[in-house]
Amino acid sequence: MTAMTTETKLREVREVIREEPLMHAPIMDALADGPATIPEIAARLGAPTHEVVYWVMGMRRFGLLAESAEADDDGYFSYGRVGAGDVKAPVDISSVNEECQTVDENSDGSDQS
Repeated sequence: MTAMTTETKLREVREVIREEPLMHAPIMDALADGPATIPEIAARLGAPTHEVVYWVMGMRRFGLLAESAEADDDGYFSYGRVGAGDVKAPVDISSVNEECQTVDENSDGSDQS
């Protein structure tokens, strides 16, 4: 008897990351009922968990999603849409002055080395 092996072909990371903007709407729809862990999101999408990690982390980076304050019993954090549920919103930096000073403008003429 020969053992049957199922070979899973992994896609290249660049290909998975390139799909992230296309996955925003499906992930937001998957989170319509509230926050979910990455394995739960993957199950709702029918997508591999390792690919969902890239997409969720990209959306988290840009402030579309936020994680729960505490992990569940299995160690997974829940991710939810910002402004929906018990996830924290990103810090508001809209009031930050957008002007930057150059080194010359910032120095008072003294040598600070």
